[in-house]
Amino acid sequence: MSTESLTLSGSATAGTVAADVACAHCSLPVPSGLFDARASHQFCCAGCHTAFTILHEHGLDSYYGFADRRETAVRASGRSFDEFDHPAFAALYVTRTHEGLSRTELYLEGVHCASCVWLVERMPLLQSGVVRAELDVRRSLAVVEWDDAVVPLSTVARALDLLGYVPHPFRGVARDAMRRREDRAMLVRIGIAGAIAINVMLAALALYAGEVNGMEANFTTFFRWVSFAITIPAFVWPGRVFFAGAWASLRTKALHMDLPIAIALAAGFVRGAMNTVTGVGPVYFDGLAILIFALLVGRFLQQRGQRMAADAAELLHAIAPSTARIVENEVVRDIPSQALLPGMVLDIRAGDTFAADGVVVRGMSSVNAALLTGESRPSSVSVGMPVFAGTLNVEAPLRVQVEQSGESSRIAKLLRQVEESAQRRAPIVQMANRLAGGFTAIVLAVAAVTFIIKTQRHAPAALDDAIALLIVTCPCALALATPLAITVAVGRAAGNGMLIKGGDALELLATPGTLVLDKTGTMTEGRTALTTWLGPEWVKPLVLALEQGSSHPLADGFRRAWPDMATPEVAQSQHVVGGGLEGTVSGHVVRIGSPRFVAQTTVHTADHVREGMHAVDATQTPVHVSVDGVLVAVAGLGDRIREDALVSLRQLRARGWRTVMLSGDVPEVVASVGRALQFDAQDAIGAASPEDKLAFVERCKQSGTVVMVGDGVNDAAAIAAASVGIGVHGGAEACLATADIYLTRPGLSALVELTEGARRTMRVIRRNIAFSIGYNIIGAGLAVAGLLTPLIAAVLMPTSSITVVLGSWYGYTFARRVHGAADTPDSLA
Repeated sequence: MSTESLTLSGSATAGTVAADVACAHCSLPVPSGLFDARASHQFCCAGCHTAFTILHEHGLDSYYGFADRRETAVRASGRSFDEFDHPAFAALYVTRTHEGLSRTELYLEGVHCASCVWLVERMPLLQSGVVRAELDVRRSLAVVEWDDAVVPLSTVARALDLLGYVPHPFRGVARDAMRRREDRAMLVRIGIAGAIAINVMLAALALYAGEVNGMEANFTTFFRWVSFAITIPAFVWPGRVFFAGAWASLRTKALHMDLPIAIALAAGFVRGAMNTVTGVGPVYFDGLAILIFALLVGRFLQQRGQRMAADAAELLHAIAPSTARIVENEVVRDIPSQALLPGMVLDIRAGDTFAADGVVVRGMSSVNAALLTGESRPSSVSVGMPVFAGTLNVEAPLRVQVEQSGESSRIAKLLRQVEESAQRRAPIVQMANRLAGGFTAIVLAVAAVTFIIKTQRHAPAALDDAIALLIVTCPCALALATPLAITVAVGRAAGNGMLIKGGDALELLATPGTLVLDKTGTMTEGRTALTTWLGPEWVKPLVLALEQGSSHPLADGFRRAWPDMATPEVAQSQHVVGGGLEGTVSGHVVRIGSPRFVAQTTVHTADHVREGMHAVDATQTPVHVSVDGVLVAVAGLGDRIREDALVSLRQLRARGWRTVMLSGDVPEVVASVGRALQFDAQDAIGAASPEDKLAFVERCKQSGTVVMVGDGVNDAAAIAAASVGIGVHGGAEACLATADIYLTRPGLSALVELTEGARRTMRVIRRNIAFSIGYNIIGAGLAVAGLLTPLIAAVLMPTSSITVVLGSWYGYTFARRVHGAADTPDSLA
């Protein structure tokens, strides 16, 4: 047992000792009310007591020997986890091992250190039937294998919950497994290609040294054959991807960058093999092996940068809850959301997210649909009104009859539009790839003409000159020019809080077009804030005291406005659905809520309120406050405009961008924000549904580049359809997953940096491409003139790639952060 566990004297008293007593499980102070002078160990809560008992009974007291272990109280959720045993859950998340065991992956809350790994991986000792448990602490991901004939998964989940690790099904199992297989295969190819290149270089160094200092013929032959033998595996496996690409290029009759690469590799290999057999002439195996390795690395980096974060199915799971409470004969039980059927009745408590589309059959509440519709204010719902999956129940319990669930719900249909838009969007071909077709045709034609003409003239070096031409003009520098510059730019952008998924987005952002911005959460803070207060200071503590226990977004606005204010005791309080709050605070009867609700008991209005009532405009939610029947204060709450919004929009407009605000909020609110941010009246559009936003973006794309910036599910389809989609800080996972770029910093200043960085990145790419083409023209001229042997060409070939690498690394794209500050363009240009 750890020395942190305290043995207490029976004569100690709770009032004098408890303040200095640490919990035997988590080491937090033990509240005086929970101190038991007769117990040998003290606990800060029932959860810690339960966890301690479990570990002690199973002989796992060595957990307390970890220096770095849990320092938070155990808060078990108390859930039954019965839905984990449902067939629908098993079909989605459970697989079978070769030994006949069940296997699943669970995301665990509260994981943070090595002691958590130790404890979770002791599950086979804590729960019979569990065979194996492994925990990836970095991702909080546990792999559990168990015998379902001995123990159900719900029991395993409850055991984890009692230890303070609330389990959730991990929904990316298949996707992650596929990506791990792809990455593993590519890394193995790169590793083998690198190992081969190193060994071939060692043999080449011996040959080069022999040419300078002299080497016996038998040793020269030996090293040539060694180079030949070692290079064969590089062509058979790692280099096979280029030949496969070249063959596909020929089959589709579309010239591709892989075609000249494959021809140069094949020509060099064949000529080197012929020279190895005859013992005359140079071999090119070292240059070929290095080329294969370098191109594989570049391809891997490009593949990693262009991956989508998630597919449409993952987006649906990210928004809708994985479980739902259904009511059968007034008995409430949990089932997986995927098992919901039309006609079932859901029990939706305050703070819950709706798991399906349906109709309210009991209760009144307000629903926050900002994530789905963009409406910044909660809307009231009552019996007979529709509600939708993915929206949040704010105020009071509801009973909802399911009408549409799963793939047929509105949110699922919207996310299918996201997927279809992403598939319809043609990929933007990078500058190097746009040049590849013509460049490839020219190189092949010049090499063929060179060989034919010199053969007709009986030039002895006709084949060598043609091979030298293919090698020296091998488009490795051209192939690396774009992905390397983009890789460097993407890395530096990430350091500045801009996560870019693909280089095509940078190319499009370099040229101004139409910039469509959502309002809520993008140009505004996306949360309710107190914007107007008309009332005396002594009223504020009374208001805050009543609002402290409310979950309504308006209450959160008051709490954020006065975070450090002391509040008096509340004798009693009552929440009136659709109206507000009323209660007794410091002997006063206080009523807070809508004007109509407060007016029901108001007998007098204070003069300062009557005179300043107009201060709350139509874009704000008015909240009235009465004390003892007198209306003493009026507050206006709304979504505050971000501080940097106006300056950033002015900069973007000055650079040629047309800015449009497209919001699902009511037109009056949108118009007010539009005036404040200097939008033209026709460019501040409100009441736009997700479908309207998608249609607007599609129309704008017909006349040029469209960039969509947003943060909600209602923006996801438009973001996927836009030329470039940008998700902003704090946005919904569905929006971020479909976006090409994610801005991790709040505000629009990052958007200004992004467009400027994209412009500078294109400048670096154009410079790289110009150098690559210039190098190839000069090299081709020397090869055609017979001034370049294949050996010299093989030596010169990596020079262009090295120059492109250095140009990409030292070219100024995005500001480099130095001790938290960004270097200026002038200092790095």
